[in-house]
Amino acid sequence: MIADVNVFGVFVDMALVTAVVAAGVLALLRRLLIATNAYRWVWHPPLFNLALYALLWLALASATARFQEFLANLLG
Repeated sequence: MIADVNVFGVFVDMALVTAVVAAGVLALLRRLLIATNAYRWVWHPPLFNLALYALLWLALASATARFQEFLANLLG
């Protein structure tokens, strides 16, 4: 099933929505990592940020897929 979200009359793919949400969460996590000085333990911060973004996007995408399956089973 193709998942689309209606945003003010424009249908947007769910992958784009989860990517934008993952970018927002990454921005918050980066601020937290900078504030706690955690980047001093990271060898290559841009590569670490990319890997963290990929993990966040994967987690959000799988969570939305499971939630859609749950709703489909619940409704019929």
